[in-house]
Amino acid sequence: MKGYSVVSVDENCAMAKAENINASFKDLAEVCGRIRGKKADWAIEFLGRVADGKAAVLYKSHNKRMGHRRELGGKKGRYPQKAAKAVLKVLNSAIANGGVKGLGDEYDILHAIANKRYSYGRAAPKGRWARSDYETSRIEIILKSLSEVPKGVEVTPPKKEEEKKETGKVEAKKEEKPKEEAPKKEEKKEEKKPEPKKEEKKPEKKPEPRKEEKKSDVEEVKK
Repeated sequence: MKGYSVVSVDENCAMAKAENINASFKDLAEVCGRIRGKKADWAIEFLGRVADGKAAVLYKSHNKRMGHRRELGGKKGRYPQKAAKAVLKVLNSAIANGGVKGLGDEYDILHAIANKRYSYGRAAPKGRWARSDYETSRIEIILKSLSEVPKGVEVTPPKKEEEKKETGKVEAKKEEKPKEEAPKKEEKKEEKKPEPKKEEKKPEKKPEPRKEEKKSDVEEVKK
C-alpha cells in the first residue's frame, strides 16, 4: 500500500500514520513494540499511563547502560512520555478512521512500527567540532476490526443526519417558485433649471456740448 510498509490490507482494517515527528525514533519503536498485537482499548489506557509518567516501558533493544526498573521485574526500561503521547495520537486517529468506515469500536493492533524519517545536519553548541544532527521520525499503525465483514461487501461510512438535512433543504429550495421581480422604479429625471438672463447694459448718454451764447446777449451783460 502506498505510504505504508505493508503491501496489502484487508477491507476490515483501519490505518493512520504521522510523518516528521520531533521525537526519538528509538523510544517510538520500543513503545510501538509494547502495544503491537494488543487490543486498542488496553493500548489507549497503557499509553495514557506512560504519558503521565505512571508506567514504565520495557526496552528490549537500545538499552545499553540503562537502569533496571522494579515495575518491570528488574528489567531495563524507561518512561518515554513524549513518545507515548505521539503514538497515542496516531492510535486515536486510526480508531476514528475505522469509525468513519463503519468498522465498529473494537480493534486489534495488527501493525505498529516507528522508524527514522529525515536527518538534518546541525553543529553542536558551544563551539564544539562534534555534530548534533536533528532527526525526525514517523509512525504507522494498522488496526483490524473484531466485527467480521462478509467477503464481497464494501464497507461504506454511515450517512450523517446533517447531510440528510442539507439535501432536504436543497430539494425544498428547488420546489419553491422563483420570486417575481418587482418593477423597477423610474428614475426621476433631473429638471434643468432655466439659467438667469443676463441684464443688458444700456449705453450711457454722453453730455451734449453747450451751445455758444449769442454775442448779442454777452454784450448786453457787459453793459
